Amino acid sequence: MSVAGQCADPDCDDIVDVAANLTAIKAEIAAALAEAGRPAAPIAITAVSKQHGAARILQALKAGHRAFGENRVQEAMQKWPALRETYQDVELHLIGPLQTNKVKDAVAFFDAIETLDRPKLAAALAREIDKQGRAPRLFTQVNTGEEAQKAGVSPDRADSFIADCIELGLQIDGLMCIPPAEDDPAPHFALLAKIAARNGLEHLSMGMSGDYALAAQLGATHLRIGSGLFGPRPSPTP
Repeated sequence: MSVAGQCADPDCDDIVDVAANLTAIKAEIAAALAEAGRPAAPIAITAVSKQHGAARILQALKAGHRAFGENRVQEAMQKWPALRETYQDVELHLIGPLQTNKVKDAVAFFDAIETLDRPKLAAALAREIDKQGRAPRLFTQVNTGEEAQKAGVSPDRADSFIADCIELGLQIDGLMCIPPAEDDPAPHFALLAKIAARNGLEHLSMGMSGDYALAAQLGATHLRIGSGLFGPRPSPTP
């Protein structure tokens, strides 16, 4: 192991049992729902495969998993076409910031875009969706911690932004958030659920490897799990 969240061992794929991790995660989610008295409704797990190669992703695919999250349009377009030739029912989510010059590719390639967060991007998506006749599911990203360095619409602007997106003809399926790393995530999850409820939105993408059980208890419908499933990300190439 080199630095936190990264792996310097070239044989990392051989020492991570993705199928076993997936089984354990599902069991923990079920236990968390039971503890909270929530119905055992299915919660979608988006396997965050950014920076992971085909070998480790194939472990998840062979275990029957089909929903994956990528941070960058270009990275996804490089590694997923070959995998999709065999696994044609894969569902890809864009979970990283989307620049307007990548909107054409994102609309064509992804099944869901979880990072809709500003008027310029909304307008570009509306134009491209109309042009392509293809509409990925859209989540509005809310910057619940109002962090200057983080993407997302501020909570006090979320309602008006969602209304503006709908006026452009976009269908908003849900909300997404990434709480500040140093904060208790519970208030952020509760805030996201409150915004979703008053806007009639069903889906909540919240909760990652360190807090997915809590997110499930607080209403998440989608969990974005990377290291908890795949283990540490490979070290960047020098």
